[in-house]
Amino acid sequence: MKTRTTLLLLILAVALGLWIKYFESKKPNTAEAQREAGNVVNFEREKLEGIVIQNGDDRIELRRQDGKWRLTEPVKDQADGAAVDNLIGDIDAWRKEGTVPAKEVTADKGRMNEFGLVQPKLRMRLIGPNAPPAILFGKDAALEGKMYVRLADSKDVFIAAQTVRTDISKKPDDFRDRKLTDLTTAQVTRAVLKSPAGEIELAKKNEHWEIVKPLEARGDDQKIGDLLAQVTNARIQEFVADDRGDLHTYGLSEPRGSITIYGADDKEGRTLQLGAVADRIKDAVYARFLPRNAVYALPKKTEEILAVRPNDLRDRHLVRLDTNNLDRINLEATGQPKIVLARKDQAWTIASRNNQPANGEEVRRLIDTLNDQQVTRFVADTASELPKYGLDHPQLRLTFSSFASENTAETAAGEHPFLTLSFGKVEGNDVDARVGEEPFIVAVNHELLGQIWIEPTQWQELSIFKFTPNEIHRISRVIDHEESLVRSGTQDWKWIKGEGAIDNADVQSLLNTLVSLRAVRWVGATTPGTGFDKPTLVLTFTTSPDDKTTHKLTIGNRTDDAMRFAKVDGRDGTFVVNNPDFTAFKLPLAKATAASPTPVATPSNPVTSSPIAAPSPGE
Repeated sequence: MKTRTTLLLLILAVALGLWIKYFESKKPNTAEAQREAGNVVNFEREKLEGIVIQNGDDRIELRRQDGKWRLTEPVKDQADGAAVDNLIGDIDAWRKEGTVPAKEVTADKGRMNEFGLVQPKLRMRLIGPNAPPAILFGKDAALEGKMYVRLADSKDVFIAAQTVRTDISKKPDDFRDRKLTDLTTAQVTRAVLKSPAGEIELAKKNEHWEIVKPLEARGDDQKIGDLLAQVTNARIQEFVADDRGDLHTYGLSEPRGSITIYGADDKEGRTLQLGAVADRIKDAVYARFLPRNAVYALPKKTEEILAVRPNDLRDRHLVRLDTNNLDRINLEATGQPKIVLARKDQAWTIASRNNQPANGEEVRRLIDTLNDQQVTRFVADTASELPKYGLDHPQLRLTFSSFASENTAETAAGEHPFLTLSFGKVEGNDVDARVGEEPFIVAVNHELLGQIWIEPTQWQELSIFKFTPNEIHRISRVIDHEESLVRSGTQDWKWIKGEGAIDNADVQSLLNTLVSLRAVRWVGATTPGTGFDKPTLVLTFTTSPDDKTTHKLTIGNRTDDAMRFAKVDGRDGTFVVNNPDFTAFKLPLAKATAASPTPVATPSNPVTSSPIAAPSPGE
């Protein structure tokens, strides 16, 4: 084959490929073509720009603007997006149920009038690229739920469902959005409430609400969210009038109050003004939402926002501790040594006691207790008279800090306090308190003080011993007498002081309890009432054959909750032992000796034996 011929064939092949790609590929396939042929109209939903409905003299025009639907005639307002989407969906799914060809209609000139399609009252036009001609709606067809329709550029008459006619045979107000605003509660970052009582300004910072005016205070996220939802979730009961008329009629020339909400980067805000109680609409109040330029009737409960006062929106939690940055807790109580609790990885230590292990569960309990604590009342909005509340020299102060072990570009090494909590005078059931440099005083239930331990020994970890049973070499126990055992081999024991067959099972149970002993709680410093001067039980043991290191557990009196006070040599303070552990420590180390059977007297002559006499009185 000549080169020239080959080149021509190649050019034809490329041209054919381009034709298929740019022209034929855009044509609908057979299935798609069949679907489109069965539709009343075909259009591209994504490119639809507007919908015009003409119902007699009434004209309704909807336009898509910035991805949202708006009503532009007969009033300008935001449209009900759900209602418009439902209409578009019904148009898109509108199928021909039958067709009367144009030639049949033309042959009978009165036929078009019979269908109600000569000058129909109801018309609709879709606006956008490749939009279909105007749609004319005629009379009901003989088939139930069907009607006659045709396109403006055709004489063909279609029989179709009445769904689209139902969608558009509405008043303009039915296309208006009854949701006051499309701004959601979560999107609001600032709000200003004005009422006869004054002005309240709120601002969201780091996902939490704060009161900015008339005082600076932490806000209650839930309550402020509920307040804002009164606006963002409000639904219009009735569209009353536009706002170009006499606003005095509705009490809106001088509104009773207003609330302005701001989204992110929103400098102007969206203001809801509240006017008079509606006189002809039940349980409603007149309102004006400035972005929409109209007067509405809102549910009467909306006016409840005018009764809101600053204290109603304040966070009643005593503190808001961020545990992600918490590395140090300092507790300073009058007459007690300073306690420093330090976090190391996920564990806590008592840094002020040579970093001995701390009870991490109780540290977490303290944090949870403080975060859950509610303020009983707001005592003073200014903290100018600290001596009056005992807060110039507080009886207890807690300081919460982050900690950096070395200098970085962001922070210097050492402690960095981020919150302090001070407690002052106790009055009745309350104690006055102040959080950090907050400019106000609050009161909390005084029982909180009892849940903050100021005795260093109370923060010790609950594990008393950390051995295995096989590590114990020698053990001695004193209850009402002394018994001592020493290990003889791996599993066997022998008496140093005691007698009888050793009960290895009970000895093992005692050892298991001893080496895994955990305090129920640490009580604090040892006091005379614990009964250690006359102990109930003393256990002494060693953990090496040379018996150089001795450990001693002393158990004293009962506690108020019917457990036992205990202490160990080498650790400060008193702790509580539970009853199952105490019972295990008292198990007999020697097996019980079987008692000899008591002989039973047998009568020599049971037939003639005298009956047993009844005991005389007093025996």
